[in-house]
Amino acid sequence: MTAYALAQVHSVDFGPDVVEYLRRIDATLDAFGGRFLVHCGEFEALEGSWGELGLILIEFPDYPRARAWHDSPAYREIVHLRTRHMTADVILAEGVPAGYRAEWSLRG
Repeated sequence: MTAYALAQVHSVDFGPDVVEYLRRIDATLDAFGGRFLVHCGEFEALEGSWGELGLILIEFPDYPRARAWHDSPAYREIVHLRTRHMTADVILAEGVPAGYRAEWSLRG
């Protein structure tokens, strides 16, 4: 089942480290089938509050590969370039199957 890495970006000190991170992040995704679906494009908060800088959404074929990417040596090697200069909430989440209905969550 598809899984997602999601980041809500609150602040960025955009400099050489962030540029280096952005240049290297795509290569860390390839081995795990990851791809960007959203990367800080235009957005509108319809309910609640959201960081000014937006949303990053990366899709993976499944949760184990999403977790393996996050824990991979290639990603661990560059993550400090982002975390030193960016404040963000980051989560991994499992998707739902095709045809999923919200009422199915009531089955407990």
